Amino acid sequence: MDAFQGILKFFLNQKTVIGYSFMALLTVGSERLFSLVAFKCPCSTENVVYGLVFLFAPAWVLLILGFFLNSKAMRLFTGCCVNPRKIFPKGHSCHFFYVLGQITLSSLVAPMMWLSVALLNGTFYECAMSGTKSSRLLGLICKGKPQECWDELYKVSCGKTSMAPTDNEELKLSLQAQSQILGWCLICSASFFSLLTTCYARCRSKVSHLQLSFWKTYAQKEKEQLENTFLEYANKLSERNLKCFFENKRPDAFPMPTFAAWEAASELHSFHQSRQHYSTLHKVVEDGLEHNPEDDETTLVLVGTAHSV
Repeated sequence: MDAFQGILKFFLNQKTVIGYSFMALLTVGSERLFSLVAFKCPCSTENVVYGLVFLFAPAWVLLILGFFLNSKAMRLFTGCCVNPRKIFPKGHSCHFFYVLGQITLSSLVAPMMWLSVALLNGTFYECAMSGTKSSRLLGLICKGKPQECWDELYKVSCGKTSMAPTDNEELKLSLQAQSQILGWCLICSASFFSLLTTCYARCRSKVSHLQLSFWKTYAQKEKEQLENTFLEYANKLSERNLKCFFENKRPDAFPMPTFAAWEAASELHSFHQSRQHYSTLHKVVEDGLEHNPEDDETTLVLVGTAHSV
């Protein structure tokens, strides 16, 4: 039993690495599936558009999904049109851009994986580059090759050129090599940029390494217990309402946070050394609600909100 708990704890501690590894395997599998099943280079003047669409369109979709599935992004933008001060609170206007940067960087992981895998494979790049009309690019690609290379480069991916098979294969290998070089350059650049941003964030940290570790543990535990508490109170409230409905009686008072408390607990969190609050909820519990007269002027549109969550 102890051994099982130890293994479980190890996997829980390494869930970020496991998640990225799973994402990488899923990206590789998806790219191979696209290449074998969906991708068919037209070997015409449409090669450039066709190849670039298969190269960048999935990356764009993954970026949008990254934003959409990021809980921090949903928290950041929920209600911001009704009350812009949620994302630009007094004294912390720049914090919005810091959080948005974090969301963007985390959402870029999957698109960067896709681009890296697609470039390392070389199929999409080969098709796109074989359809180029740029005289400069044609000069680089067809340097030392017969005139047919200039006229029939778009047919290279299909092997239908009038050039010798060895020249055709050499061109294909050259284009694939260029794609793989770009892929490794992208991987190295992304890794170096990730290292720089991580080191800079740690360098600018307002807390020590131990306190930061405690902060992460607290945030994770608070999130887990908050979800459990949501479920518990939702069950109790729904049970009370159904019971009162079918028994045709008035409900007893049910303790719930006020609307102002929900709003305050949903704000962006900013750490202060003088007041060591590890989350917005922690701040609300410790300091209570600070009423702002401007809040009374906010128009709230709640119709249908609960059904759209």
